Amino acid sequence: MTIKPARLEDMGRAGPYAASRPLKILAVELDGPGPGEVLVRIAAAGLCHSDLSVINGDRPRPLPMVLGHEASGVVEEVGAGVDDLVRGDHVVCVFVPSCGHCAPCAQGRPALCEPGAEHNGKGDLLSGGFRLHRGEARVHHHCGVSCFAEYATMSRRSLVKVQKEVPLHIAALMGCAVLTGTGAVFNGGDVGPGGKAAIIGLGGVGLAAVMGAVAIGAETVVAIDMFEPKLALARELGATHAFNGSDPDLVAKVKEATKGGVDAALEFAGSVKALEMGYAITRRGGSTVTAGLPNPKAVLSLPAVSLVAEERTLKGSYLGSGVPSRDIPRFLGLYHRGRLPVDRLLTHRIRLDDINAGFDRLADGGAIRQVVEFN
Repeated sequence: MTIKPARLEDMGRAGPYAASRPLKILAVELDGPGPGEVLVRIAAAGLCHSDLSVINGDRPRPLPMVLGHEASGVVEEVGAGVDDLVRGDHVVCVFVPSCGHCAPCAQGRPALCEPGAEHNGKGDLLSGGFRLHRGEARVHHHCGVSCFAEYATMSRRSLVKVQKEVPLHIAALMGCAVLTGTGAVFNGGDVGPGGKAAIIGLGGVGLAAVMGAVAIGAETVVAIDMFEPKLALARELGATHAFNGSDPDLVAKVKEATKGGVDAALEFAGSVKALEMGYAITRRGGSTVTAGLPNPKAVLSLPAVSLVAEERTLKGSYLGSGVPSRDIPRFLGLYHRGRLPVDRLLTHRIRLDDINAGFDRLADGGAIRQVVEFN
């Protein structure tokens, strides 16, 4: 079929994107599903900093590419061998397809699937195939999803079935913002009932982590960001303290408020400076966790002796260090019980034609989560 997605032809265009228009709405041919694949009618697709980092060149990807990795939709057609989904099922897209049999998958760590990472890097599907093209020219898939389009063909292993009662614009946020942010809190073992946590970077992912820290029962939840409206929202969502990241006395103030530092600092800003600050506000024996994605050339410098002398832990979290087929349903359960108010993350519902302006808002800090909705 012919679709008209948002396609990236080149990286690094200067903003404002509403004027430079790095994403073009152009006709592309989409092939139907092969074995183990599914054709999905996209209902809602979220705008994320991970998309922005491809647009601005921080995360180079093969081009041309149809962007978008956070979405929900409805199954239209299934390929051979797919016997657990049928037409009409509602699904959430996951940006790391998991093969189920490589070493990380066998250890219960599908976020680190080796074939999934390999094919995401190549810009094709887990099967190794391309389903997007213009004539004979290939168009690459983004994270196996490419959801800035009316339809997408993807691996069955990129999808989690959800109940039809879930509003699809809410379900979309589960695929990245909630899975990554709330997942980093729930799955890492660093934040627990009665503990002290700091969340650095209050985009959709960071604010989902604030919700997660509150839901898991942390006694102290410190929110840190450069934008005052986001700090205010974090307080509304249950943060006990909020600090502006530009404050030169920030580290001292956090340590004073938490009596020596937090048990766990979780960084979602994608900034080495923010990660260094997170390490500085972590107490002796505590954990510093990063789920941000800085430029691959960025280098972190830390006093190595502190890892031993203070028994510190520094680690990464990708895809919330979780199992999407387990985590998405349980996070939706928390949403339905009012303990994870995901709807508070959604600031804009836009059309695909407005996607470049949407990325301007994201880059400027004027939005938390925006979704493109398709009729």
